[in-house]
Amino acid sequence: MDKYVIKGGSRLNGDVIISGAKNAAVAILPAVILSDSPCRIENIPDISDVKILIHILKEMGGEIEYLDRHTVEIDPRPIETEAVSAQIARQIRASYYFIGALLGRCRKAVVPLPGGCNFGVRPIDQHLKGFAALGCDYSLDNGMISVTAPDDLHGASIYLDVVTVGATMNIMLAAVKARGLTIIENAAREPHIVDLANFLNTMGADVRGAGTDTIKIHGVQSLRGVTYSIIPDQIEAGTYMVAAAATGGDVTVKNVTPKHLESISAKLEEMGVTVEEGDDTVRVICNKPLRKCNVKTMPHPGFPTDMQPQIATLLSVAHGTSMINESIWENNRFKYVDELRRMGAQITVDGKVAIIEGVDHLKGAPVRAPDLRAGAAMVIAGLVAEGTTVVEDVKYIERGYERIVEKLAGLGADIYRSQEPEEVMDKIG
Repeated sequence: MDKYVIKGGSRLNGDVIISGAKNAAVAILPAVILSDSPCRIENIPDISDVKILIHILKEMGGEIEYLDRHTVEIDPRPIETEAVSAQIARQIRASYYFIGALLGRCRKAVVPLPGGCNFGVRPIDQHLKGFAALGCDYSLDNGMISVTAPDDLHGASIYLDVVTVGATMNIMLAAVKARGLTIIENAAREPHIVDLANFLNTMGADVRGAGTDTIKIHGVQSLRGVTYSIIPDQIEAGTYMVAAAATGGDVTVKNVTPKHLESISAKLEEMGVTVEEGDDTVRVICNKPLRKCNVKTMPHPGFPTDMQPQIATLLSVAHGTSMINESIWENNRFKYVDELRRMGAQITVDGKVAIIEGVDHLKGAPVRAPDLRAGAAMVIAGLVAEGTTVVEDVKYIERGYERIVEKLAGLGADIYRSQEPEEVMDKIG
């Protein structure tokens, strides 16, 4: 198994270019099958989740051509199936977006229960509630979800019981070709929802209100192929911002939308970090001791839950006592805390709250990546720790971070990938 070997203590400096947004790409790629002609998708991140989705499209019969590492052309016209193969789709949670897309295309979808990171219960009941309102029946058999619209899809008013990104986007995919008007209330407002809506509208859909808590969709009969560029990744950008602050660095994060990063920037500034915004850049400078602060994860535009492990690592080396309140997921999102404790962090978890007593320094240790964002937190911890840290299970990290080793090394980090256990043990010893 691949590992990252990190020797801490290097101050990050320089520029880093942010890739396309994972959370937008994983919905936009399934959405391509709604089109009646080829689509060219630009600025796709070169990550494992995207590669899996493109493999699924190819397995379904889609014609795929990579024009370069970040541009793919997809012709969905040869697709004749309404089913997604279970073997590969179970590796990622985003495979459930094929339900909405297939319903919009052929009024039936057979898709495996989603996989992905295991950091707590993430049910799809709100997805199914929305599909039922649109006129669908559904059943679960042998780990496969079957959803059918026996009398066609029709518009409906749908109130989501909780704010959920996945259900909001999945219902959008099904509703764009439903008869009549669909209204999604208590909708999520994340930037990638706006990006999906923009993509669908570019194809000829009529989606209004994305980015607010009420989305209105007038169904259309057909959608056309387009060329579309995915927005920058908010969470990748935030991760490098935190890494810069943790190492006392000076890093300019490029190819970003600064407005999408405001909640992250605000917390860094509260901790004493300087954040300078440009048109499509943020520069993070940390040249003084970090201060404590309290963080509560919230739906957008609040502080993102996907940045919670990274900010916890930063707070573990800040002066004073900080608190994190995780309001989105259950306390399994704190599984990474045990790994940080191995490195000397002083963190106590009580339900959905983590109390963090800042320490002078962390110490390098063998740790593992429990999930995607927790894995990024382990990398940040390794960058700031004294000595050498070895991060295992990096497959989770590479689900959402393109070329993270190369990007960090380009900023001056002492980090490399290893497949040789003996080499790793020599570094620790």
